[in-house]
Amino acid sequence: MQPVDFTTLTATCSELRAKWLPARLEQVYQRDRFTVSLALRTMNQRGWIDISSHPAAARICVGDSPPRIPDTFTFSEQLRHQLSGLALVSIAPVSPWERVIDLQFAKRPGEPALWHLYAEIMGKYSNVILTAQDNLVVTCAHQVSAKQSSVRPIQTGQPYEMPPSLTDAVPSLSESLDRWKERISLVPGQLKTNLLKNYRGLSKGLVVSMIRSANLDPEQSTDSLNPHQWQQLFQRWLYWLQCLENSKFHPSFTPEGYSVIDWPTPEEKETNPENQSNSPNPLHPLNPLQNPLPNCSVQELLNSYYTGEINQQVFAQLRHQLTQKLNNILAKLRLKANTFKERLQQSAGADTHKSQADLLMANLQHWQPGMKSISLPDFETEKPVVITLNPEKNAVQNAQAIYKKHQKLKRARIAVEPLLAAVQEEIDYLEQVEVALSVLETYRNTQDLQTLAEIREELIQQKYLVVSDYRSTDKNAAIEFHRYQTPSGFELLIGRNNRQNDQLTFRTANDYDLWFHTLEIPGSHALLRLTPGTVAEETDLQFAADMTAYYSRARHSEQVPVVYTEPKYVYKPKGAKPGMVVYKQERIVWGRPQQAPA
Repeated sequence: MQPVDFTTLTATCSELRAKWLPARLEQVYQRDRFTVSLALRTMNQRGWIDISSHPAAARICVGDSPPRIPDTFTFSEQLRHQLSGLALVSIAPVSPWERVIDLQFAKRPGEPALWHLYAEIMGKYSNVILTAQDNLVVTCAHQVSAKQSSVRPIQTGQPYEMPPSLTDAVPSLSESLDRWKERISLVPGQLKTNLLKNYRGLSKGLVVSMIRSANLDPEQSTDSLNPHQWQQLFQRWLYWLQCLENSKFHPSFTPEGYSVIDWPTPEEKETNPENQSNSPNPLHPLNPLQNPLPNCSVQELLNSYYTGEINQQVFAQLRHQLTQKLNNILAKLRLKANTFKERLQQSAGADTHKSQADLLMANLQHWQPGMKSISLPDFETEKPVVITLNPEKNAVQNAQAIYKKHQKLKRARIAVEPLLAAVQEEIDYLEQVEVALSVLETYRNTQDLQTLAEIREELIQQKYLVVSDYRSTDKNAAIEFHRYQTPSGFELLIGRNNRQNDQLTFRTANDYDLWFHTLEIPGSHALLRLTPGTVAEETDLQFAADMTAYYSRARHSEQVPVVYTEPKYVYKPKGAKPGMVVYKQERIVWGRPQQAPA
Protein backbone atom coordinates (compact mmCIF):
# COMPACT_ATOMS: atom_id res chain seq x y z
CA MET A 1 0.00 0.00 0.00
CA GLN A 2 1.39 3.39 -0.99
CA PRO A 3 1.97 5.66 2.05
CA VAL A 4 1.09 9.35 2.15
CA ASP A 5 4.27 11.29 1.51
CA PHE A 6 5.09 14.96 1.99
CA THR A 7 3.89 15.88 -1.51
CA THR A 8 0.53 14.17 -1.06
CA LEU A 9 0.09 15.71 2.39
CA THR A 10 0.87 19.15 0.97
CA ALA A 11 -1.65 18.64 -1.81
CA THR A 12 -4.45 17.50 0.49
CA CYS A 13 -3.84 20.28 3.02
CA SER A 14 -3.85 22.85 0.22
CA GLU A 15 -7.32 21.66 -0.84
CA LEU A 16 -8.58 21.50 2.73
CA ARG A 17 -7.48 25.06 3.45
CA ALA A 18 -9.15 26.31 0.26
CA LYS A 19 -12.51 24.61 0.89
CA TRP A 20 -12.88 24.01 4.62
CA LEU A 21 -11.51 27.07 6.42
CA PRO A 22 -13.05 28.34 8.54
CA ALA A 23 -15.50 25.59 9.56
CA ARG A 24 -17.58 24.73 12.60
CA LEU A 25 -16.92 21.36 14.23
CA GLU A 26 -20.31 19.72 14.74
CA GLN A 27 -19.46 16.12 15.60
CA VAL A 28 -16.60 13.68 16.18
CA TYR A 29 -16.89 10.00 15.29
CA GLN A 30 -14.27 7.27 15.50
CA ARG A 31 -14.62 4.69 12.74
CA ASP A 32 -12.02 2.25 14.13
CA ARG A 33 -9.03 2.31 16.45
CA PHE A 34 -7.00 4.25 13.87
CA THR A 35 -9.44 6.65 12.19
CA VAL A 36 -11.33 9.57 13.68
CA SER A 37 -13.74 11.69 11.61
CA LEU A 38 -14.60 15.35 12.16
CA ALA A 39 -17.97 16.63 10.97
CA LEU A 40 -17.42 20.17 9.65
CA ARG A 41 -19.85 22.82 8.43
CA THR A 42 -18.91 25.89 6.44
CA MET A 43 -21.08 28.58 4.88
CA ASN A 44 -21.38 26.47 1.73
CA GLN A 45 -21.13 22.80 2.66
CA ARG A 46 -21.02 20.05 5.24
CA GLY A 47 -18.75 17.04 5.27
CA TRP A 48 -16.47 14.69 7.18
CA ILE A 49 -12.69 14.96 7.46
CA ASP A 50 -10.92 11.67 8.20
CA ILE A 51 -7.70 11.72 10.22
CA SER A 52 -6.09 8.29 10.32
CA SER A 53 -3.04 7.04 12.20
CA HIS A 54 -3.17 3.64 10.48
CA PRO A 55 0.43 2.31 10.29
CA ALA A 56 0.08 1.55 6.57
CA ALA A 57 -2.58 4.09 5.55
CA ALA A 58 -2.12 7.19 7.71
CA ARG A 59 -3.78 10.16 6.04
CA ILE A 60 -5.98 13.23 6.33
CA CYS A 61 -8.67 13.75 3.72
CA VAL A 62 -12.38 14.27 3.17
CA GLY A 63 -14.19 10.98 3.83
CA ASP A 64 -17.61 9.39 3.54
CA SER A 65 -20.30 9.71 6.18
CA PRO A 66 -19.71 7.19 9.00
CA PRO A 67 -22.07 4.25 9.52
CA ARG A 68 -24.93 4.49 11.99
CA ILE A 69 -23.19 2.41 14.62
CA PRO A 70 -22.67 3.70 18.18
CA ASP A 71 -19.20 5.13 18.75
CA THR A 72 -17.70 3.42 21.81
CA PHE A 73 -14.13 4.76 21.63
CA THR A 74 -12.71 6.89 24.44
CA PHE A 75 -10.46 8.99 22.19
CA SER A 76 -13.33 10.36 20.11
CA GLU A 77 -15.34 11.03 23.28
CA GLN A 78 -12.51 13.19 24.64
CA LEU A 79 -12.19 15.06 21.33
CA ARG A 80 -15.94 15.58 21.22
CA HIS A 81 -15.95 16.94 24.77
CA GLN A 82 -13.15 19.45 24.13
CA LEU A 83 -13.74 20.54 20.51
CA SER A 84 -17.48 20.37 19.79
CA GLY A 85 -18.86 23.72 18.70
CA LEU A 86 -15.47 25.30 18.12
CA ALA A 87 -14.23 26.63 14.80
CA LEU A 88 -11.46 25.04 12.77
CA VAL A 89 -9.40 28.12 11.92
CA SER A 90 -6.10 26.75 10.61
CA ILE A 91 -4.58 23.69 8.94
CA ALA A 92 -0.87 24.40 8.95
CA PRO A 93 2.40 22.45 8.85
CA VAL A 94 4.32 22.76 12.09
CA SER A 95 7.68 22.76 10.34
CA PRO A 96 8.91 22.87 6.72
CA TRP A 97 9.24 19.46 5.05
CA GLU A 98 7.68 17.66 8.04
CA ARG A 99 4.60 15.43 7.79
CA VAL A 100 2.97 16.92 10.89
CA ILE A 101 -0.14 19.08 10.52
CA ASP A 102 -1.56 21.38 13.18
CA LEU A 103 -5.35 21.72 13.12
CA GLN A 104 -6.17 24.75 15.28
CA PHE A 105 -9.54 25.31 16.94
CA ALA A 106 -10.84 28.60 18.37
CA LYS A 107 -14.20 29.94 19.58
CA ARG A 108 -14.59 31.83 16.33
CA PRO A 109 -12.42 32.82 13.34
CA GLY A 110 -9.89 35.52 14.12
CA GLU A 111 -9.48 34.57 17.78
CA PRO A 112 -6.47 32.79 19.29
CA ALA A 113 -6.47 29.00 19.04
CA LEU A 114 -7.64 27.21 22.19
CA TRP A 115 -6.78 23.68 21.07
CA HIS A 116 -4.27 22.09 18.71
CA LEU A 117 -4.94 18.73 17.07
CA TYR A 118 -1.66 17.43 15.67
CA ALA A 119 -1.93 14.87 12.86
CA GLU A 120 1.42 13.10 12.52
CA ILE A 121 1.35 11.28 9.17
CA MET A 122 4.54 9.25 9.55
CA GLY A 123 3.87 5.63 8.60
CA LYS A 124 4.01 3.23 11.54
CA TYR A 125 4.83 6.14 13.86
CA SER A 126 1.65 8.04 12.96
CA ASN A 127 -0.44 9.54 15.73
CA VAL A 128 -3.18 12.07 16.45
CA ILE A 129 -2.53 14.26 19.50
CA LEU A 130 -4.68 16.92 21.18
CA THR A 131 -3.02 19.68 23.20
CA ALA A 132 -4.32 22.80 24.92
CA GLN A 133 -2.84 26.30 24.73
CA ASP A 134 -0.21 25.34 27.31
CA ASN A 135 1.09 22.66 24.88
CA LEU A 136 0.34 19.83 27.29
CA VAL A 137 -0.99 16.59 25.79
CA VAL A 138 -4.66 16.15 26.74
CA THR A 139 -5.32 12.95 24.78
CA CYS A 140 -3.84 11.01 21.90
CA ALA A 141 -4.75 8.12 19.65
CA HIS A 142 -1.74 6.06 20.77
CA GLN A 143 0.17 6.66 23.98
CA VAL A 144 3.87 5.85 23.80
CA SER A 145 5.58 5.01 27.09
CA ALA A 146 9.24 5.59 27.90
CA LYS A 147 9.80 1.84 27.61
CA GLN A 148 8.42 1.87 24.09
CA SER A 149 10.46 4.89 23.00
CA SER A 150 13.23 6.60 24.92
CA VAL A 151 13.54 9.21 22.15
CA ARG A 152 9.99 10.58 22.17
CA PRO A 153 7.45 9.21 24.69
CA ILE A 154 3.91 10.54 24.31
CA GLN A 155 1.84 10.61 27.49
CA THR A 156 -1.16 12.65 28.64
CA GLY A 157 -0.17 15.54 30.86
CA GLN A 158 3.30 15.76 29.34
CA PRO A 159 4.47 18.62 27.06
CA TYR A 160 4.04 17.94 23.35
CA GLU A 161 7.36 17.58 21.55
CA MET A 162 7.93 17.63 17.83
CA PRO A 163 9.32 14.52 16.13
CA PRO A 164 13.13 14.51 15.80
CA SER A 165 14.29 16.91 13.10
CA LEU A 166 15.42 15.57 9.75
CA THR A 167 19.08 16.01 8.87
CA ASP A 168 18.91 15.63 5.09
CA ALA A 169 19.28 18.59 2.74
CA VAL A 170 16.23 20.73 1.97
CA PRO A 171 15.12 20.75 -1.71
CA SER A 172 15.23 24.23 -3.20
CA LEU A 173 14.36 25.83 -6.53
CA SER A 174 17.44 28.03 -6.22
CA GLU A 175 19.85 25.10 -6.14
CA SER A 176 21.91 24.76 -9.32
CA LEU A 177 22.08 21.68 -11.50
CA ASP A 178 25.77 21.17 -10.72
CA ARG A 179 25.30 21.35 -6.95
CA TRP A 180 22.23 19.07 -7.11
CA LYS A 181 24.07 16.57 -9.31
CA GLU A 182 27.14 16.66 -7.07
CA ARG A 183 25.09 15.88 -3.99
CA ILE A 184 23.35 12.91 -5.61
CA SER A 185 26.37 11.41 -7.37
CA LEU A 186 29.06 12.07 -4.74
CA VAL A 187 28.90 8.42 -3.68
CA PRO A 188 28.01 6.26 -6.70
CA GLY A 189 24.94 4.15 -6.23
CA GLN A 190 21.40 3.50 -7.41
CA LEU A 191 19.73 6.65 -8.67
CA LYS A 192 16.59 6.00 -6.62
CA THR A 193 18.51 5.30 -3.41
CA ASN A 194 20.83 8.30 -3.72
CA LEU A 195 17.93 10.69 -4.20
CA LEU A 196 16.15 9.33 -1.13
CA LYS A 197 19.30 9.48 1.01
CA ASN A 198 20.31 13.04 0.22
CA TYR A 199 17.08 15.06 0.37
CA ARG A 200 14.16 15.27 2.74
CA GLY A 201 10.52 15.34 1.68
CA LEU A 202 10.92 12.45 -0.77
CA SER A 203 9.28 9.06 -0.90
CA LYS A 204 9.98 5.92 -2.87
CA GLY A 205 6.83 6.32 -4.96
CA LEU A 206 7.58 9.95 -5.79
CA VAL A 207 11.21 9.29 -6.71
CA VAL A 208 10.41 6.27 -8.88
CA SER A 209 7.69 8.14 -10.79
CA MET A 210 9.98 11.15 -11.18
CA ILE A 211 12.83 9.04 -12.59
CA ARG A 212 10.58 7.05 -14.92
CA SER A 213 9.01 10.22 -16.29
CA ALA A 214 12.55 11.17 -17.41
CA ASN A 215 12.74 7.81 -19.24
CA LEU A 216 15.35 6.50 -16.80
CA ASP A 217 15.63 3.34 -14.73
CA PRO A 218 15.34 3.92 -10.94
CA GLU A 219 17.78 1.03 -10.37
CA GLN A 220 20.53 2.31 -12.66
CA SER A 221 23.75 3.71 -11.24
CA THR A 222 24.39 7.44 -11.03
CA ASP A 223 27.64 6.81 -12.95
CA SER A 224 25.70 5.68 -16.03
CA LEU A 225 23.84 8.97 -16.65
CA ASN A 226 25.00 11.28 -19.43
CA PRO A 227 24.63 15.09 -19.24
CA HIS A 228 21.39 15.06 -21.22
CA GLN A 229 19.83 12.54 -18.84
CA TRP A 230 20.92 14.58 -15.82
CA GLN A 231 19.28 17.61 -17.41
CA GLN A 232 16.06 15.67 -18.03
CA LEU A 233 15.90 14.48 -14.43
CA PHE A 234 16.75 17.91 -13.01
CA GLN A 235 13.91 19.48 -14.98
CA ARG A 236 11.50 17.06 -13.37
CA TRP A 237 12.98 17.89 -9.99
CA LEU A 238 12.29 21.57 -10.62
CA TYR A 239 8.81 20.73 -11.92
CA TRP A 240 8.03 18.91 -8.67
CA LEU A 241 9.23 21.85 -6.55
CA GLN A 242 7.16 24.29 -8.62
CA CYS A 243 4.07 22.14 -8.12
CA LEU A 244 4.66 22.28 -4.36
CA GLU A 245 5.25 26.03 -4.39
CA ASN A 246 2.24 26.86 -6.59
CA SER A 247 -0.09 24.15 -5.20
CA LYS A 248 -0.60 22.72 -8.68
CA PHE A 249 -1.64 19.13 -8.21
CA HIS A 250 -3.39 16.70 -10.54
CA PRO A 251 -4.54 13.41 -8.97
CA SER A 252 -4.30 10.22 -10.99
CA PHE A 253 -4.07 6.50 -10.45
CA THR A 254 -0.91 4.65 -11.48
CA PRO A 255 -0.06 0.94 -11.77
CA GLU A 256 1.69 1.19 -8.38
CA GLY A 257 -1.01 3.26 -6.64
CA TYR A 258 -1.61 6.95 -7.25
CA SER A 259 0.13 10.25 -7.95
CA VAL A 260 -0.73 13.89 -7.32
CA ILE A 261 1.88 15.09 -9.84
CA ASP A 262 1.15 14.77 -13.57
CA TRP A 263 4.68 14.13 -14.70
CA PRO A 264 5.65 15.20 -18.22
CA THR A 265 7.33 12.80 -20.60
CA PRO A 266 10.55 13.33 -22.56
CA GLU A 267 8.72 12.83 -25.86
CA GLU A 268 6.37 15.62 -24.98
CA LYS A 269 9.17 18.05 -24.47
CA GLU A 270 10.83 17.11 -27.76
CA THR A 271 7.65 17.17 -29.83
CA ASN A 272 6.28 20.39 -28.39
CA PRO A 273 8.99 23.00 -28.96
CA GLU A 274 6.43 25.80 -29.05
CA ASN A 275 5.54 25.09 -25.46
CA GLN A 276 9.17 25.38 -24.39
CA SER A 277 9.84 28.97 -25.32
CA ASN A 278 6.98 30.83 -23.67
CA SER A 279 6.92 29.05 -20.34
CA PRO A 280 9.28 29.41 -17.39
CA ASN A 281 9.00 25.65 -17.03
CA PRO A 282 9.19 24.02 -20.47
CA LEU A 283 7.73 20.74 -19.22
CA HIS A 284 4.09 20.09 -19.78
CA PRO A 285 2.07 17.41 -18.05
CA LEU A 286 0.08 14.38 -19.09
CA ASN A 287 1.99 11.17 -18.64
CA PRO A 288 0.32 8.38 -20.64
CA LEU A 289 1.27 5.90 -17.90
CA GLN A 290 -1.01 7.68 -15.49
CA ASN A 291 -4.80 7.56 -15.37
CA PRO A 292 -6.01 11.14 -14.78
CA LEU A 293 -9.31 11.47 -12.96
CA PRO A 294 -11.47 14.16 -14.57
CA ASN A 295 -13.01 16.58 -12.07
CA CYS A 296 -11.53 14.57 -9.21
CA SER A 297 -9.90 16.19 -6.20
CA VAL A 298 -6.97 14.91 -4.20
CA GLN A 299 -9.44 14.24 -1.37
CA GLU A 300 -11.56 11.96 -3.53
CA LEU A 301 -8.51 10.12 -4.82
CA LEU A 302 -7.12 9.48 -1.33
CA ASN A 303 -10.49 8.47 0.07
CA SER A 304 -11.10 6.09 -2.84
CA TYR A 305 -7.62 4.58 -2.78
CA TYR A 306 -7.22 4.02 0.95
CA THR A 307 -10.82 2.95 1.52
CA GLY A 308 -10.41 0.33 -1.18
CA GLU A 309 -6.99 -0.85 0.03
CA ILE A 310 -8.02 -1.09 3.69
CA ASN A 311 -11.32 -2.76 2.81
CA GLN A 312 -9.42 -5.30 0.75
CA GLN A 313 -7.14 -6.11 3.70
CA VAL A 314 -10.06 -6.32 6.13
CA PHE A 315 -12.00 -8.46 3.65
CA ALA A 316 -9.15 -10.96 3.25
CA GLN A 317 -8.57 -11.23 7.01
CA LEU A 318 -12.25 -11.53 7.87
CA ARG A 319 -12.95 -14.08 5.13
CA HIS A 320 -10.01 -16.21 6.29
CA GLN A 321 -11.19 -15.99 9.91
CA LEU A 322 -14.77 -16.95 9.05
CA THR A 323 -13.73 -19.74 6.68
CA GLN A 324 -11.41 -21.29 9.26
CA LYS A 325 -14.01 -21.07 12.00
CA LEU A 326 -16.72 -22.50 9.77
CA ASN A 327 -14.53 -25.40 8.63
CA ASN A 328 -13.68 -26.28 12.25
CA ILE A 329 -17.32 -26.21 13.36
CA LEU A 330 -18.51 -28.22 10.36
CA ALA A 331 -15.79 -30.84 10.89
CA LYS A 332 -16.91 -31.35 14.50
CA LEU A 333 -20.59 -31.47 13.56
CA ARG A 334 -19.99 -33.97 10.75
CA LEU A 335 -18.01 -36.19 13.14
CA LYS A 336 -20.88 -36.03 15.63
CA ALA A 337 -23.40 -36.82 12.88
CA ASN A 338 -21.39 -39.87 11.79
CA THR A 339 -21.30 -41.11 15.39
CA PHE A 340 -25.09 -40.80 15.64
CA LYS A 341 -25.52 -42.60 12.32
CA GLU A 342 -23.37 -45.48 13.53
CA ARG A 343 -25.47 -45.78 16.67
CA LEU A 344 -28.62 -45.79 14.56
CA GLN A 345 -27.20 -48.55 12.39
CA GLN A 346 -26.53 -50.57 15.52
CA SER A 347 -30.07 -50.00 16.75
CA ALA A 348 -31.46 -51.04 13.38
CA GLY A 349 -31.30 -54.67 14.66
CA ALA A 350 -33.79 -53.96 17.46
CA ASP A 351 -36.70 -55.52 15.57
CA THR A 352 -34.59 -58.56 14.73
CA HIS A 353 -33.95 -59.12 18.45
CA LYS A 354 -37.68 -58.89 19.20
CA SER A 355 -38.55 -61.46 16.54
CA GLN A 356 -35.85 -63.78 17.89
CA ALA A 357 -37.23 -63.48 21.42
CA ASP A 358 -40.77 -64.15 20.17
CA LEU A 359 -39.51 -67.17 18.24
CA LEU A 360 -37.75 -68.55 21.30
CA MET A 361 -40.78 -68.10 23.53
CA ALA A 362 -42.94 -69.94 20.99
CA ASN A 363 -40.53 -72.88 20.88
CA LEU A 364 -39.56 -73.39 24.53
CA GLN A 365 -39.94 -77.16 24.12
CA HIS A 366 -36.95 -77.30 21.77
CA TRP A 367 -34.56 -75.81 24.34
CA GLN A 368 -32.14 -78.11 26.13
CA PRO A 369 -29.99 -77.21 29.18
CA GLY A 370 -26.45 -76.08 28.30
CA MET A 371 -27.34 -75.00 24.75
CA LYS A 372 -25.21 -72.15 23.40
CA SER A 373 -27.40 -71.57 20.36
CA ILE A 374 -30.60 -72.86 18.88
CA SER A 375 -31.89 -73.01 15.29
CA LEU A 376 -35.61 -72.42 14.86
CA PRO A 377 -37.79 -71.95 11.73
CA ASP A 378 -38.91 -68.37 11.00
CA PHE A 379 -42.64 -67.68 11.48
CA GLU A 380 -43.14 -66.43 7.90
CA THR A 381 -40.40 -67.84 5.71
CA GLU A 382 -39.74 -71.00 7.76
CA LYS A 383 -36.06 -70.54 7.09
CA PRO A 384 -33.83 -71.53 10.01
CA VAL A 385 -32.90 -68.70 12.36
CA VAL A 386 -29.90 -69.23 14.62
CA ILE A 387 -30.32 -67.62 18.06
CA THR A 388 -27.32 -67.23 20.36
CA LEU A 389 -28.05 -68.38 23.95
CA ASN A 390 -26.43 -68.08 27.36
CA PRO A 391 -25.89 -71.66 28.54
CA GLU A 392 -26.20 -70.62 32.19
CA LYS A 393 -29.79 -69.40 31.63
CA ASN A 394 -32.92 -71.25 30.70
CA ALA A 395 -35.01 -70.50 27.60
CA VAL A 396 -37.28 -67.96 29.28
CA GLN A 397 -34.34 -66.10 30.82
CA ASN A 398 -32.59 -65.99 27.44
CA ALA A 399 -35.77 -64.64 25.81
CA GLN A 400 -36.07 -61.98 28.52
CA ALA A 401 -32.43 -60.93 27.95
CA ILE A 402 -33.08 -60.63 24.20
CA TYR A 403 -36.23 -58.57 24.91
CA LYS A 404 -34.16 -56.22 27.13
CA LYS A 405 -31.59 -55.79 24.37
CA HIS A 406 -34.40 -54.97 21.95
CA GLN A 407 -35.79 -52.32 24.34
CA LYS A 408 -32.34 -50.82 24.87
CA LEU A 409 -31.70 -50.47 21.16
CA LYS A 410 -35.19 -49.08 20.63
CA ARG A 411 -34.65 -46.44 23.32
CA ALA A 412 -31.28 -45.57 21.78
CA ARG A 413 -32.90 -45.07 18.40
CA ILE A 414 -35.62 -42.87 19.89
CA ALA A 415 -32.97 -40.78 21.67
CA VAL A 416 -30.48 -40.56 18.81
CA GLU A 417 -32.87 -39.73 15.95
CA PRO A 418 -33.76 -36.19 17.22
CA LEU A 419 -30.09 -35.56 18.07
CA LEU A 420 -29.06 -36.53 14.55
CA ALA A 421 -31.84 -34.36 13.10
CA ALA A 422 -30.67 -31.36 15.17
CA VAL A 423 -27.03 -31.84 14.12
CA GLN A 424 -28.05 -32.26 10.49
CA GLU A 425 -30.07 -29.06 10.71
CA GLU A 426 -26.99 -27.23 11.99
CA ILE A 427 -24.89 -28.70 9.20
CA ASP A 428 -27.44 -27.65 6.57
CA TYR A 429 -27.50 -24.12 7.97
CA LEU A 430 -23.71 -23.77 8.16
CA GLU A 431 -23.32 -25.19 4.66
CA GLN A 432 -25.65 -22.42 3.53
CA VAL A 433 -23.29 -19.92 5.17
CA GLU A 434 -20.34 -21.74 3.61
CA VAL A 435 -21.83 -21.22 0.15
CA ALA A 436 -22.22 -17.48 0.77
CA LEU A 437 -18.53 -17.33 1.76
CA SER A 438 -17.38 -19.39 -1.22
CA VAL A 439 -19.02 -16.94 -3.64
CA LEU A 440 -17.09 -14.07 -2.02
CA GLU A 441 -13.71 -15.14 -3.35
CA THR A 442 -12.19 -11.67 -3.82
CA TYR A 443 -12.97 -8.11 -2.80
CA ARG A 444 -14.62 -6.05 -5.55
CA ASN A 445 -16.62 -3.33 -3.81
CA THR A 446 -17.92 -2.19 -0.44
CA GLN A 447 -21.00 -4.42 -0.79
CA ASP A 448 -18.71 -7.46 -0.59
CA LEU A 449 -17.28 -6.27 2.73
CA GLN A 450 -20.76 -5.44 4.04
CA THR A 451 -21.94 -8.93 3.06
CA LEU A 452 -19.02 -10.46 4.92
CA ALA A 453 -19.70 -8.29 7.99
CA GLU A 454 -23.35 -9.41 7.97
CA ILE A 455 -22.25 -13.07 7.84
CA ARG A 456 -19.93 -12.45 10.79
CA GLU A 457 -22.70 -10.76 12.75
CA GLU A 458 -25.07 -13.62 11.95
CA LEU A 459 -22.59 -16.19 13.28
CA ILE A 460 -22.12 -14.12 16.43
CA GLN A 461 -25.87 -13.92 16.97
CA GLN A 462 -26.19 -17.68 16.44
CA LYS A 463 -23.45 -18.23 19.09
CA TYR A 464 -20.96 -19.76 16.68
CA LEU A 465 -18.53 -16.85 17.15
CA VAL A 466 -17.54 -15.11 20.36
CA VAL A 467 -16.02 -11.65 19.84
CA SER A 468 -15.10 -9.49 22.82
CA ASP A 469 -14.92 -6.13 20.97
CA TYR A 470 -17.95 -6.85 18.79
CA ARG A 471 -19.64 -3.86 17.10
CA SER A 472 -22.85 -4.60 15.24
CA THR A 473 -23.24 -3.58 11.60
CA ASP A 474 -25.33 -0.65 10.49
CA LYS A 475 -28.95 -1.86 10.63
CA ASN A 476 -30.01 1.01 8.37
CA ALA A 477 -27.49 0.24 5.66
CA ALA A 478 -29.12 -0.41 2.31
CA ILE A 479 -29.27 -4.07 1.32
CA GLU A 480 -27.63 -4.59 -2.07
CA PHE A 481 -28.78 -7.84 -3.65
CA HIS A 482 -27.11 -9.27 -6.73
CA ARG A 483 -29.13 -7.78 -9.58
CA TYR A 484 -29.47 -9.21 -13.09
CA GLN A 485 -31.79 -8.76 -16.05
CA THR A 486 -33.41 -11.71 -17.83
CA PRO A 487 -33.66 -11.92 -21.66
CA SER A 488 -37.21 -10.49 -21.50
CA GLY A 489 -36.12 -7.59 -19.31
CA PHE A 490 -37.36 -8.85 -15.94
CA GLU A 491 -35.27 -8.15 -12.85
CA LEU A 492 -33.66 -11.07 -11.00
CA LEU A 493 -32.58 -10.51 -7.39
CA ILE A 494 -30.25 -12.92 -5.57
CA GLY A 495 -29.38 -12.79 -1.86
CA ARG A 496 -25.73 -12.47 -0.85
CA ASN A 497 -26.14 -14.08 2.60
CA ASN A 498 -28.81 -15.47 4.92
CA ARG A 499 -29.89 -12.04 6.13
CA GLN A 500 -30.49 -10.97 2.55
CA ASN A 501 -32.15 -14.29 1.72
CA ASP A 502 -34.75 -13.71 4.45
CA GLN A 503 -35.19 -10.10 3.37
CA LEU A 504 -35.66 -11.16 -0.24
CA THR A 505 -38.12 -14.00 0.45
CA PHE A 506 -40.28 -12.56 3.22
CA ARG A 507 -40.14 -8.77 2.73
CA THR A 508 -39.21 -7.93 -0.85
CA ALA A 509 -41.24 -10.62 -2.67
CA ASN A 510 -44.80 -9.94 -3.80
CA ASP A 511 -47.59 -12.23 -5.02
CA TYR A 512 -46.60 -11.97 -8.70
CA ASP A 513 -42.94 -12.93 -8.30
CA LEU A 514 -41.32 -16.35 -8.65
CA TRP A 515 -38.99 -17.74 -5.97
CA PHE A 516 -36.03 -19.97 -6.92
CA HIS A 517 -33.68 -22.24 -4.93
CA THR A 518 -31.50 -25.25 -5.68
CA LEU A 519 -33.16 -28.56 -4.79
CA GLU A 520 -31.74 -29.90 -1.48
CA ILE A 521 -28.47 -28.06 -2.18
CA PRO A 522 -27.27 -25.09 -0.06
CA GLY A 523 -27.44 -21.84 -1.99
CA SER A 524 -28.86 -18.35 -2.26
CA HIS A 525 -32.52 -17.45 -2.62
CA ALA A 526 -33.43 -15.86 -5.96
CA LEU A 527 -36.47 -13.79 -6.86
CA LEU A 528 -37.73 -13.18 -10.39
CA ARG A 529 -39.65 -9.88 -10.24
CA LEU A 530 -42.87 -9.90 -12.27
CA THR A 531 -45.62 -7.33 -12.60
CA PRO A 532 -49.39 -8.03 -12.80
CA GLY A 533 -50.33 -9.46 -16.18
CA THR A 534 -46.79 -10.47 -17.18
CA VAL A 535 -45.63 -14.05 -17.69
CA ALA A 536 -42.04 -15.27 -17.59
CA GLU A 537 -40.89 -16.99 -20.78
CA GLU A 538 -38.94 -20.24 -20.80
CA THR A 539 -35.75 -18.29 -21.45
CA ASP A 540 -36.40 -16.18 -18.33
CA LEU A 541 -36.97 -19.27 -16.19
CA GLN A 542 -33.83 -20.87 -17.59
CA PHE A 543 -31.81 -17.70 -16.94
CA ALA A 544 -33.07 -17.55 -13.34
CA ALA A 545 -32.28 -21.25 -12.84
CA ASP A 546 -28.77 -20.80 -14.25
CA MET A 547 -28.05 -17.90 -11.91
CA THR A 548 -29.55 -19.69 -8.90
CA ALA A 549 -27.39 -22.73 -9.62
CA TYR A 550 -24.32 -20.50 -9.96
CA TYR A 551 -24.89 -19.01 -6.49
CA SER A 552 -25.10 -22.44 -4.87
CA ARG A 553 -22.80 -25.15 -3.61
CA ALA A 554 -23.11 -26.90 -6.97
CA ARG A 555 -21.81 -23.94 -9.00
CA HIS A 556 -19.12 -26.11 -10.65
CA SER A 557 -21.57 -28.79 -11.83
CA GLU A 558 -22.88 -29.14 -15.36
CA GLN A 559 -26.58 -29.36 -14.39
CA VAL A 560 -28.29 -28.58 -11.10
CA PRO A 561 -31.94 -29.15 -10.17
CA VAL A 562 -33.58 -25.83 -9.27
CA VAL A 563 -37.08 -25.51 -7.80
CA TYR A 564 -39.30 -22.48 -8.26
CA THR A 565 -42.64 -21.57 -6.79
CA GLU A 566 -44.66 -18.55 -5.75
CA PRO A 567 -43.41 -16.71 -2.65
CA LYS A 568 -46.67 -17.39 -0.78
CA TYR A 569 -45.77 -21.09 -0.76
CA VAL A 570 -42.43 -20.49 0.99
CA TYR A 571 -42.46 -20.70 4.80
CA LYS A 572 -39.99 -20.35 7.64
CA PRO A 573 -40.47 -23.05 10.29
CA LYS A 574 -40.79 -21.87 13.86
CA GLY A 575 -37.34 -21.44 15.40
CA ALA A 576 -35.56 -21.95 12.08
CA LYS A 577 -32.18 -20.33 11.58
CA PRO A 578 -31.68 -17.44 9.13
CA GLY A 579 -32.11 -18.41 5.49
CA MET A 580 -33.71 -21.80 6.24
CA VAL A 581 -37.16 -22.30 4.67
CA VAL A 582 -39.59 -24.98 3.48
CA TYR A 583 -41.72 -24.75 0.36
CA LYS A 584 -44.49 -26.55 -1.53
CA GLN A 585 -46.14 -26.65 -4.97
CA GLU A 586 -42.71 -26.36 -6.52
CA ARG A 587 -41.69 -27.08 -10.07
CA ILE A 588 -38.26 -28.10 -11.27
CA VAL A 589 -36.04 -26.68 -13.98
CA TRP A 590 -32.45 -27.75 -14.59
CA GLY A 591 -29.98 -24.93 -14.06
CA ARG A 592 -26.67 -24.69 -15.92
CA PRO A 593 -24.26 -22.76 -13.69
CA GLN A 594 -21.46 -22.89 -16.26
CA GLN A 595 -23.58 -20.75 -18.60
CA ALA A 596 -24.48 -18.15 -15.99
CA PRO A 597 -23.23 -14.65 -16.95
CA ALA A 598 -22.04 -13.93 -13.38
